[in-house]
Amino acid sequence: MSIFDVFSLLGGLAMFLFGMNVMGDALVKSAGNRLKSILAKLTSNKVMGFLVGLAVTAVIQSSSATTVMVVGFVNSGVMTLSQSIGVIMGANLGTSVTSWLLAMTGINGESFFLQLCKPSTFSPVLAFIGIALQMFSKSDKKKNLGIIFLGFAVLMFGMETMSGSVEGLASNESFRQLMILFSNPILGVIVGTLLTMIVQSSSASVGILQSLSMSNAVSIATAIPIIMGQNIGTCISALISSIGASKNAKRAAFIHLYFNVIATVIILTVYCSLDAVFQFPFVQEAATPLNIAVLHTVFKILALILLMPLSGLLEKLACLTIPDGKDEMSDSKVYLDERFLNTPSVAVSQARNVANRMAETTRESILSSFTLFENFDSKLTETIREQENAVDKYEDVLGDYLVKLSSRDMSISDSHEVSKLLHIIGDLERISDHAVNMVEAAEEIHENKLSFSEEANQEIAVMMKALSEILDLSVRALTTDDLAAAAKVEPLEQVIDLLRDTIKKNHITRLQNNECTIELGFVLSDILTNLERVSDHCSNIAGCIIEIANDSFEMHEYTSSVKIDSREYDELYAEYKLKYALRAE
Repeated sequence: MSIFDVFSLLGGLAMFLFGMNVMGDALVKSAGNRLKSILAKLTSNKVMGFLVGLAVTAVIQSSSATTVMVVGFVNSGVMTLSQSIGVIMGANLGTSVTSWLLAMTGINGESFFLQLCKPSTFSPVLAFIGIALQMFSKSDKKKNLGIIFLGFAVLMFGMETMSGSVEGLASNESFRQLMILFSNPILGVIVGTLLTMIVQSSSASVGILQSLSMSNAVSIATAIPIIMGQNIGTCISALISSIGASKNAKRAAFIHLYFNVIATVIILTVYCSLDAVFQFPFVQEAATPLNIAVLHTVFKILALILLMPLSGLLEKLACLTIPDGKDEMSDSKVYLDERFLNTPSVAVSQARNVANRMAETTRESILSSFTLFENFDSKLTETIREQENAVDKYEDVLGDYLVKLSSRDMSISDSHEVSKLLHIIGDLERISDHAVNMVEAAEEIHENKLSFSEEANQEIAVMMKALSEILDLSVRALTTDDLAAAAKVEPLEQVIDLLRDTIKKNHITRLQNNECTIELGFVLSDILTNLERVSDHCSNIAGCIIEIANDSFEMHEYTSSVKIDSREYDELYAEYKLKYALRAE
C-alpha cells in the first residue's frame, strides 16, 4: 500500500463521513415535523416505545441522534425514564439499516440487475438529480431532498474510494497480522469502541469496517468483537449530552450504555465459549460488507431478545448509578435543552411550549392583580411579583435559545415560528411588568385607605372585564394558533382605548363636581394607563401571529390596514362597543 493509497483512503474517509453527516442532517430536517408527531404518541408501553425508536432511527439514520433526543426529552419531562428504555432499544436496531445500505458496495455479478444495484452505478444518477433539485427547485422540500441525494452519493463515493484504496492490503502481511491481533475478543471490542467514539457514529464506524473488509484481509473472527465494541462506542454521544442534565436524563444515557455493555459481555462470552468447543470454521473466512451487515443486525436482535424482558432491571441499575437527590435546574433551562438545537423542529416545539407557559404565567399575573382592587391580599402581591420575576427569566432564557436556534438550518415554517416567538416574548414580559404596576396602585389605595366612587369602580370593572377578554383572546391565539381569536383582538383594543378616554372624561366631570379627589385621579390615571398598555401589547401579539401566518413581518401595516374597509372589523368593533358600554355613555 503506497503513500498515494493512504491519501486516497483519507480522502475517501473524509467524503464518507461528510456525506453521512450531510445526509443525516437533511433527513432530520426533512423528518422534523414527523419526528414531533411520532414522539408525541409515546405511551408507557415499552413495545410502542421500541417501535417509535426503530422508526425514528430508520428515518434519520443515526441511533446517536435518537438517543441524544431521548436524553433531551427525559431531561425536559416530555418522556419518562421508563418510556425512554423502549425507544433506546428500538434505536439500537434501527441504526442497522445503514449497514445494509452500505453492504450494496460488495455486490458482484455481471447481470444488468446486479450492476444496477451497485452504488457505483446509481450514485452518480442520484448526485445529478440532487444537484439539479438543489440548484433549480424553488420548493424547500425538494431542495432538502436534493441534499439527501447528494449526501448519499458523496457517502457512497467515499465508500468506493476507501474500498479501492485498501485493495492492496490483502497481500500486506503486516496488515493481515494486525487484523489477526484484533480477533482477540477484548482487543477487538476496545478497537471497535474507540473507533466509534472518535467518529461519533456506529453507522460510520461499521461503514469503515465494511470498506476494510473489501481487502479480504478482515476475517469474521476479527469483525465480530469489533462490531460489538462499535455498539458500546456509540453510547458516548448520549453520555456527553447528559452532562449537566437532570438525573433522569443521565439515567437514560446510562441505560443506553448498560444495554450495549451487558449485551456485549453476554453474547461475546457465549460466542467465545461455543467457538472454543466447536471451533466454527466459518469465522476464519474473509468478511464481506454483507457479512458485516448480517453480524451487526444479528447482534442487535440477540441483545433485544436478552435484555428487553429485563428493562426494569436496567432502569434500577441506572437509578443505583445515579441516586436520587436534588436537581438544581430551573424550569426554563430544563425545557429549553440545547441538545434539541441539532434537531431544530423539536427545538422549536420545545421553545413554543415554554412560550406558552410564559403566556399563561403572564395572563395569570395580570388577572390576579385585578382582584387586589376588590380584596387586597399581601400574599397575592408577593405571588404576582414572583410571577413577574419568572416571566423575566423566561424572556432571558427563551430569547437566548431562540437566537441560537435562528442560526440553524430549518424549514420555513419553523423559521417563521422562531421569528414569531422572538417578537412576542417581549410583549409578554411588558404585560407582566404592568401587572406589578397594578399591584403598586392597589398597595397605594390600601395603604392610604383611598376609595373610588361607586361609579368609578363600575367603570374600572368594565375596563378590567374587557382586558380579561383581550388577554384570553391573545393567549388563545398564541397557544393554539387560533387566527379567528387573533382577528378579534384589534377591534377590542380600540374599544379599550375608547373606554380609557371616556373614563378619564368622566373623572374630570366628577372632579369638577367635587365627587372625587386629585390624589385618586393620579391613581386612576396610573390604572387606566397600565390597562390600556396591556391591550396594546395584546394587539402586538395578535398582529404578529396574523402577519407571520400570512408570510409578512409588517406588524404596523396590519394594525393600520385592518381598520380600512373591513366589514368584519367594523362588526366586531360595534359588538364590543355595545358589550362594554359604560353607564354614562
